Amino acid sequence: MKLKNPILASFTILCLLYVLFLMGCKIYVKAGTDVIYVPDEFPTIQEAINNANDGDMIFVRAGIYYEHVIVNKSVSLVGEYRDSTIVDGHRTGNVITIKAYNVSISGFTIQYSSYGGLSDSGIYVNQSSSSNIHHNTITNNYYGIYLSSSFNNVVSSNIITNSQRDGISLFSSFNNVVSSNTIVDNSDSDGISFVLSANNVVSGNIIANNREGIGLYSSSNNVVSGNTITNNEYGILALSYSSNNVVHCNNFNNIHQVWSDSKNIWDDGNEGNYWSDYNGTDANQDGIGDTSHGINGGIDRFPLMGMFSDFSVIYKEETYHVTTVCNSTISEFRFEIGPETGNKIMRFNVTGEDGTVGFCRVIIPTKLMNYPFIVIVDGEGVSPTFLDAANETLYFTYTLSNRTITIISSKVQHLYYELLDKHGKLQTDLYNLNETYYDLLSNYSLLLGNYSQLEGSYCELNNSYQEHLLDYSKNVHNIRNLVYIFAATTAIFIMTTIYLSKHGHAGKTSARRQPIKS
Repeated sequence: MKLKNPILASFTILCLLYVLFLMGCKIYVKAGTDVIYVPDEFPTIQEAINNANDGDMIFVRAGIYYEHVIVNKSVSLVGEYRDSTIVDGHRTGNVITIKAYNVSISGFTIQYSSYGGLSDSGIYVNQSSSSNIHHNTITNNYYGIYLSSSFNNVVSSNIITNSQRDGISLFSSFNNVVSSNTIVDNSDSDGISFVLSANNVVSGNIIANNREGIGLYSSSNNVVSGNTITNNEYGILALSYSSNNVVHCNNFNNIHQVWSDSKNIWDDGNEGNYWSDYNGTDANQDGIGDTSHGINGGIDRFPLMGMFSDFSVIYKEETYHVTTVCNSTISEFRFEIGPETGNKIMRFNVTGEDGTVGFCRVIIPTKLMNYPFIVIVDGEGVSPTFLDAANETLYFTYTLSNRTITIISSKVQHLYYELLDKHGKLQTDLYNLNETYYDLLSNYSLLLGNYSQLEGSYCELNNSYQEHLLDYSKNVHNIRNLVYIFAATTAIFIMTTIYLSKHGHAGKTSARRQPIKS
């Protein structure tokens, strides 16, 4: 039946909806929104996924959901409260399986997978990429999180406890990041394990009370940095050609720190790791041991003298990392801007055995704090040593108990130092000008002395010239007289010669003219 009258058509639709309502049917209308609420719109998480589109967010309200969730779409699953939004596998299969790309799961407690399957997990990631598993509690599963043939995923800020097997396992998976997780009490196996996996990054995790903190099996070219690996039977176990893994800036305090049958790298060329059994010294006070540390299967060339910590600071929508090496326990790290002064202020507490000497080496990115620094320990200023110009690296010591460290980057002090620097440059320029002036004055005195000598020489030459000129005049006069005498003498000689010649010629002529007598 085709209704041509729009009013009649609308009325008919309303009647049908009313009849369906009376029959107890539920009508789900997705009114152009990307958020689906569970159980408001769908009673289970799986139903919400089945009715979702790629890019949707499924918001799950607090409660217990006995499900085996299969995520086969690019959606975000968000729990209302981490501790009370619970997905329970009821001891069968995987609790959540990810089989799509670009999936996000956060804000859940995920528990009770099966204990019988080869890879039964709280979260099983199968051939997925670019997914993000973060801020969940994953407990009492066979594996906590299992990544199989997956790449470019991020597993961060989860609490993973009481797994019968590994807390996090990467099997044939590449280019994943595992960071800032707490992985504890997985006593029968590894906190994190790699099998046939490469080019993954494991950083900033707390890995404690497991059989092995990190297990590497036929896995190479992974980076392990900034983790605290404590109270495990083995800190790191690297077996079966697990080579070229780079391990640095970690804290090791285990029954056996390392066991490796492969060649791995235990520092980054500048910094190594903190080892609770290292007994070296630090004579130059830079936070790095003066001698290398041999371990079972390798050598750390730059062992740290204190535990390594990495603190994130968000400033002007940028994230910066402040790292410390400290033989004290650091807590309550915070960063703030002085409300009146605009100074950047960093504070943290340190604790340790009373009366002992504590030290901290703090590396601060210059883009975060690059003004001159004031370091205060419980209200008393200390003078730090600056170790590196590329980043602001400060080293300072103090007497231990419970202390509050305050590091201030002062704008006023910065301006003062700028003016002081300019004043120093002006003083240097003035000093240089004075030196130049005195050099010129000295040269002038030398020139003046030379001028006087030249003037004396000139006078002597002039006098000599006058004397020579006088002698020359006399000589000229004498020469002139001699010339006159010579000329006169020559003239007389010529005249005498002419006279005598004429007289002699006349006598001969007379003799020829006289008659010859008979």
